[in-house]
Amino acid sequence: MTSSLLWAVDVYGRVYSLSTAGGRWERSKDKVLELKKLGAVKQCCWGIGCDNQLYLNVNPSDVAIRFQEETYENQRWNPLEGFTDTLLPTDRWPWTDEAGLNPQPLHSFQLPSESWEWEGDWFVHDETCGRPSTGTGGWEYAVDFPTSFSKEKKWNSCVRRRRWLRNRRYKAFGFWSKIPLDRGRPPPQPFIDISCGGHLMGNNSEKRLYLWAVSQQGRVWFRSGIEHLKPEGCHWEEMAGPGEVAQVSCGPGDLLWAVLWDGQLLVRRGISSERPKGSSWTVVEPPKKNLGAAHVSVGMYVVWAVTKDNKVWFRRGVNSHNPCGSGWINISGEMLMVSVGPNDQVWGVGSEDRTIYFRQGVTASQVTGSGWTPVLAQWDSSRPPDGQPSHDFSGEMTDSSQGSVLGLADSPAGPESPPPKATIPKITSDSFISALVSDRECTIKPAGGAPPATLPTDALPEEGASTGDEEVPLTPSEAPSPKTPGVDPWSNVDLEEEAKGRRPAGPEGAAPQQASVATFPLDLPEGEERPPWAWVSGGGCVLTSDTRIGWLESPEDKTSSLPLSMTPAHATAEKKKEATDELTFEKSVSVTKGQLRWWRDWLPHQWEHAGLALEQAQSEPTRREDFLYLYYTENNEKKFLCIPISEVTALVPKFKESLYCFAVYTAERTRQRWPLLLSTHTQQDLQQWLSLLGESCCLSRGIVGRPSEQALWAVTSKGDIMVHEPPPSLEAPTPNPACDNMFWYQVPGHLHTVECNSLAVVWGIGYDGTAWVYTGHGEASAEADSKDQQHLQVDVRSMFIYENQRWNPVTGYTDKGLPLDRHMWSDVSGLRECTKASTKPPSPQWTWVTDWAIDYSAPEGADKEGWQYAADFTAAYNGNKTLKDFVRRRRWVRKCKIELTSPWVEVPPIPLSDITILPCLAKSSMEQVPLWAISERGDVLCRLGVTRDNPAGNSWLHVGTDQPFRSISIGGGHQVWAIARDNSVFYRGSVSAQNPAGDCWYHIPSPPKQDLKQLSVGRTSVYAVDMNGNLWYRQGVTPSYPQGTVWELISNNVSKVTVGPLDQVWIIAERVPGCPSEGAGVVCHRAGVQPMLPKGQSWEFGIGGWQHLSVRGNSQEPPRAPARSPQPPRAQKQQTVPKFLEGLLRQKNDLRCPERSPIRRIMSQLK
Repeated sequence: MTSSLLWAVDVYGRVYSLSTAGGRWERSKDKVLELKKLGAVKQCCWGIGCDNQLYLNVNPSDVAIRFQEETYENQRWNPLEGFTDTLLPTDRWPWTDEAGLNPQPLHSFQLPSESWEWEGDWFVHDETCGRPSTGTGGWEYAVDFPTSFSKEKKWNSCVRRRRWLRNRRYKAFGFWSKIPLDRGRPPPQPFIDISCGGHLMGNNSEKRLYLWAVSQQGRVWFRSGIEHLKPEGCHWEEMAGPGEVAQVSCGPGDLLWAVLWDGQLLVRRGISSERPKGSSWTVVEPPKKNLGAAHVSVGMYVVWAVTKDNKVWFRRGVNSHNPCGSGWINISGEMLMVSVGPNDQVWGVGSEDRTIYFRQGVTASQVTGSGWTPVLAQWDSSRPPDGQPSHDFSGEMTDSSQGSVLGLADSPAGPESPPPKATIPKITSDSFISALVSDRECTIKPAGGAPPATLPTDALPEEGASTGDEEVPLTPSEAPSPKTPGVDPWSNVDLEEEAKGRRPAGPEGAAPQQASVATFPLDLPEGEERPPWAWVSGGGCVLTSDTRIGWLESPEDKTSSLPLSMTPAHATAEKKKEATDELTFEKSVSVTKGQLRWWRDWLPHQWEHAGLALEQAQSEPTRREDFLYLYYTENNEKKFLCIPISEVTALVPKFKESLYCFAVYTAERTRQRWPLLLSTHTQQDLQQWLSLLGESCCLSRGIVGRPSEQALWAVTSKGDIMVHEPPPSLEAPTPNPACDNMFWYQVPGHLHTVECNSLAVVWGIGYDGTAWVYTGHGEASAEADSKDQQHLQVDVRSMFIYENQRWNPVTGYTDKGLPLDRHMWSDVSGLRECTKASTKPPSPQWTWVTDWAIDYSAPEGADKEGWQYAADFTAAYNGNKTLKDFVRRRRWVRKCKIELTSPWVEVPPIPLSDITILPCLAKSSMEQVPLWAISERGDVLCRLGVTRDNPAGNSWLHVGTDQPFRSISIGGGHQVWAIARDNSVFYRGSVSAQNPAGDCWYHIPSPPKQDLKQLSVGRTSVYAVDMNGNLWYRQGVTPSYPQGTVWELISNNVSKVTVGPLDQVWIIAERVPGCPSEGAGVVCHRAGVQPMLPKGQSWEFGIGGWQHLSVRGNSQEPPRAPARSPQPPRAQKQQTVPKFLEGLLRQKNDLRCPERSPIRRIMSQLK
């Protein structure tokens, strides 16, 4: 990897560079040049001098910079003289550019600046490649000037031209050169800040550099035309802004930010490779409104800022699609300024110690890094010998009356003698004078080079005393103060550039009269305090993860270095924190990016490429602020979607067009039935994104570890297991629908049915009927993915398609149907075409294990060829053909298998079709948890030995029945209800903890003309679903009469129902009213369920795509509002009664003895 440079300026305006391949700061070759600010990229560095002029330093390169000037000589033929430069009045000039629009004589070409030199003289360009012209002389002929030219001269060639060339070469590599003013344009105002970048913008191979500057009047200027052959650019152009700008920062991409004098921030929008100047400004509020921003620095995808209190801030969500970002996060440390490099590496200058720091740990994913570390590079060892003039600046301080910094005594020659000439350099700006006085130790030294000696602090040298061999280190605390008698106070600083030669000390070289002179050597020997830095630019310093930099890893300072999260300027604060045992929390932001495909739900409905970024920020130990960004382009305009992770309610794997997809739900998107659908390239990418986003969602909501015992469990239509952690207010009457805000997260595994209760007993049934028990509630491990809790889970699923045929009198049954008939190969509904070739497994995780075969075990029966017959496709089917059957169908089956590791353990050996667990309160204490199930053959089973510590139980107990069953449920008080396969309903009597299997079955009448298929029993409520999707409620269920009295219709459009231990009612609806595009399986909650109103009032619709739900573990009662007292307060009673009695007294004025009246006696007693 090639080396790059880190540029810096100290408070004295001296420019230094530090190479990544070296280990020493190197001083600029131009020792007299003083700069204030720098803006660097890899190939060059721009700077603003103390004269507010612009300077450029192009890094040395093996490739020379040559620019070729060209002009065209034009001639016209006439009959007398032939071809001559005497042209017609309407012709072009004799010397022009190629188009002939601008005159360009040879003498008009001048060098742009002193950094260029000519290489040779003008020559004619022809096939000789720059050598003197031969043959044709380089002429091209044409009929007239506007037409095309050719080398061949024809009889009608009336005009001709030839091209003249001259090369100029850039010679100022490695030196600072002044940028000249634009010719023919008014000069811009003096600059106070610059920033260069934009060289990585766009995908074009030709990269250009763009320079932005700020003038003293707060105007923004843009310099165009900067490229490899024109490193100085062409001209300046003013950019209108909404206010007075103080500082500007341009990143290597298309990001540009600026700081106003009032502390607000500006963002330039619309910047692109086609429009590098952008289109408009947008105002962004600073991190602190009362302080405002003082500095901003922009990288490729990041923005850092420093407020006026020197606090460092990071802007979140910044991207070329969203240049304004989304919010600020505070970063530890106090900096004077920061600079962002091309790889988003961050450099800074400490606000107190003026040391250059580097932000460690900054990567493409960890954008804020881990902490600050100082840059510990050595100094250039090239120094002059003793007694010789030093290239480092030194100076002499004159008498205080002449503007000196320190007055020691009056001059022996009297006040009329000329003062010695000061050689202290000019300071880069007025703000650095305080740093010069406070950050440096001043030494008083005579003009001679004698060794220094310490001067006593209680007295100063008297007039005429010999001090030629003494040097006094003078600290700021020892400096004279205005209260010191006989000593002048600090006054103006007389600072000038270093003299080219040292002035003679006195006549004939005699020793000087030194009582009035003090010399301040500013050279820094090895080991002394380094100069305070004023500016650093890391725009040209390229660091990668594998780059090893010696000056960032100093073995000498490792033992004494502070933690990376604190700067040396905070040493005192760090010691105080160590004394009080306070821990510093380092705020951080990490970003994970990827390229996915996004399904656009509006026209045109299609998949489009988009960028996805997950930004995770941890501002507090227990608080996370994560955002999900989707970047896309519409009509050549960059746009984005921002979704706070705290608003994500579910991440559901999907299967669409044989792609690896997943849907992102929020509360608003759930109400609109419009999830964000994304597709990855591989199954591995899908799992990684689901895991990353799922973990971020759980951490943002404070969900850590295993599902709680009160959790709601569900299974999607694809078999994925989802869990919701219910808040205590889930069943409380709230104005906002609870279903919209429910957060579901995925648990490893794959099931068809899942049931739970509040005693950490969770069972499930796979598609192949295998029973599974969840082991994640155990205390052996703290994480859900612990290795000792992971087991191999295998599930087999059957995929069905239907072959449809219609009878006609000529050919009999054929696959040629009527125009309005269903597809000849379809699903069971006939609405979707499903052929053998187009039917895929439920997801890419499934693999086929068999081939397509005829299914002879259809529920309605089939003949020997597997056909089922009916009068029409929408009628009921049977296995026997009749004269009225004009259509037929048969079912084809193919099996697929999935294998994965999950915290589920198989419970052999009986395959099950339904399961139920007793719902109970969390504080319930049971020796054994009642668990009932139905096998695939229809047998009723009771599981023995199920406890909290042993959720799998020990063995099955067979419960006798006279027919096979299909559904079963157990509720409060050990009520067991079941539905047989002939659709009859039964109640199991005498079931208790001592008699877990009960005694006998009691037949319960079904709703009139309806066949029930599934039911659920709560604490006191019984709900059932019939074959037509109607929901029924059993009235009159009491402890004394648990069979109830009659069925009452509640709702339709229901596929499954679940009742919790608090009689809360949840269903899986077949569809959402008014949303035909929404798929089947919508989670719905019955609102308004109360003990006095067990049937509830209305439905709340939630997320779709679910096929099973269990709320039988949620036993959290909603918080109750405080009851109001029906009686008025006592004080109010005491005031009301006397007034009432006084009213009665006024109506009885005719009483003869008021004092004996009982009303008077009562009133007197009350008073």
